[in-house]
Amino acid sequence: MLNIEHIADRQMEWVARWHREPFVNTEVGELQLICEQHHWNFLLWHEEDLARNPAASDSEIAAVKRRIDRYNQLRNDWIERIDDFISETLSSLGVRLRPSAETNTETIGSVIDRLSILALRIFHLDEQRARPDVDDDHRRRVLGKLEVCLHQHTWLVRAAARLADGIRSGHFEHRTFRQNKMYNDPTLNPQMYRVEQPAEKKVA
Repeated sequence: MLNIEHIADRQMEWVARWHREPFVNTEVGELQLICEQHHWNFLLWHEEDLARNPAASDSEIAAVKRRIDRYNQLRNDWIERIDDFISETLSSLGVRLRPSAETNTETIGSVIDRLSILALRIFHLDEQRARPDVDDDHRRRVLGKLEVCLHQHTWLVRAAARLADGIRSGHFEHRTFRQNKMYNDPTLNPQMYRVEQPAEKKVA
């Protein structure tokens, strides 16, 4: 159903490519969704860096924070789209849950999101390790973090692959976990729906 090892490799490839050239999504099927979701994380990562620029003005930080909010919403929307795609695929394949099927705390979509963030962290740690303007102590500290992230990435790929296989065979239940985020909904966020609308001008 999903080749987690291949997905993780492609996420690494996409991160490196998008640092060299503009984003273009030419993937198909589930990889198209996964690539799009990964790109929202890519944009989010770099906006988070900008948000911590001590030289940025208040207006610049405000603009960055709004982009972070938008990209984070899209990131979560695409996690749900990935999980919806998996549900549709399972249905089309006629996969039936076994009576002893187990539940799990994360969906495949959310694990793919975690792998996406790890791919970004690994790329940027490696970038830090290769900086010509840092000393050996900096490189040692970065290398330690990089080794931890690589180990976690390998561990998560292995665990996610087992989960995907279990879902395909009916041994694990799959469903889309709806985020139902409230802060971007103008009918649910009190800071949005309580804002007074400007009074309409009367026409003489």
